[in-house]
Formats: sequence, structure tokens, C-alpha cells
Amino acid sequence: MSSFETETITNLQTFRGMAFPADVKIHQLLITGPPGSGKSTLVRQIGGWPEEGYVDFALKRWWASRMLALRPREVHLGFPFVDYPESLAVFDREWEQAQETPQLDIARISIPPPKHHVLSRDWRRKYVFEFILPPAKPLCEQRRLRARRKTHRVDEHFDRELIERQLDTLWNAASYLHHHGILLYIREGLDGGLTRFQGSRG
Repeated sequence: MSSFETETITNLQTFRGMAFPADVKIHQLLITGPPGSGKSTLVRQIGGWPEEGYVDFALKRWWASRMLALRPREVHLGFPFVDYPESLAVFDREWEQAQETPQLDIARISIPPPKHHVLSRDWRRKYVFEFILPPAKPLCEQRRLRARRKTHRVDEHFDRELIERQLDTLWNAASYLHHHGILLYIREGLDGGLTRFQGSRG
């Protein structure tokens, strides 16, 4: 997996038994991550919107979608990939069955414009994305447990290598979004710590 320079978030607040960065407002949160990472569990615990959403980062003005008005909520992320005409999530069958890991097509990722004047909306600070990205081993164990319970169709076919590919892609996507002004942080599992890429703005 790729390595990234991150720093532990030490200034925290607690909301309904879960730790969050102190500078984040709960109603800003869009919670994402690979299958089995605990997104739904976290959203239920904090009393978030129960229905899942979808963000296609290749769409123009995705940040103005009415779906994003309901927060905090779980969202699945679609990204453009090289040689793929439509955006894919890392659990889409076409992505999972690719012989080689699809490469992010960063030229097609839409980034909200910066705030230009006092009366304009600051889209880059309206949302905060929480990426739940546990280590591959516990995530694999969690998905094997779910597979035995047969509660999620996405767990019918997977292995450790696929999970590592999903995590690597989401880490790379998060890093790219951060460096282009999207507010986000990383949760290393529901019992894990919170980190940010170094150089984050608070």
C-alpha cells in the first residue's frame, strides 16, 4: 500500500460516544470508506441520515447536489478511471474484476471552485469527508464474518488482495482531494485513531 505523511488529530470532541476532530461540525460530515469499514454503524450511532448517498467526482458541480443537503450521512464515492468512460466505486463489479487496478483519471475529477468574494458560497469548506480506512487485516476479518452471516451481497467474492487494492485506491483519492482543497480526515476503523494528511487546514 502507498505510504502517506499523516499526523494524529489530538484536539478532539466526543459526540454520542464517538471521537471527532474538534474543528469539525457534525452536520458537515459525509462518511465514506470501503465495504465493511463501519460506515453504516457509525452513521447509526451518531443519529445520521439513514439512507446512503452517492457522489460522482467526475460530475460538474457534484458539490451542489441536493442529496448532499442531508448530513451526516454515508456516501459511496465514484471516481473516473483511465480507460473507463463512466465513474466507478471500488466495489463495482467492473472495478473489482479488472486484471490490473484501475488508475485514477485525475484530469476528470471535478474540484469545487475557491471562494471568490464575501457573498459567494465556500463549497470547499461546506463538507468534511471522513474516510474510514482500517488496516487490511481487520477489515478482511470483518468482511469474512459478514460473509458467514450472508448479510451483504458485496461480501460474496473478495480476498485480501482486493481489499488492499480498494484501500490503496481510496488513500490515493483522499490524498488528491486533500491537496486540492477538499476538507477530509482519516478514521483508522471505529476503534482506531483519527489522522489528517500533513499540511491540513483546520
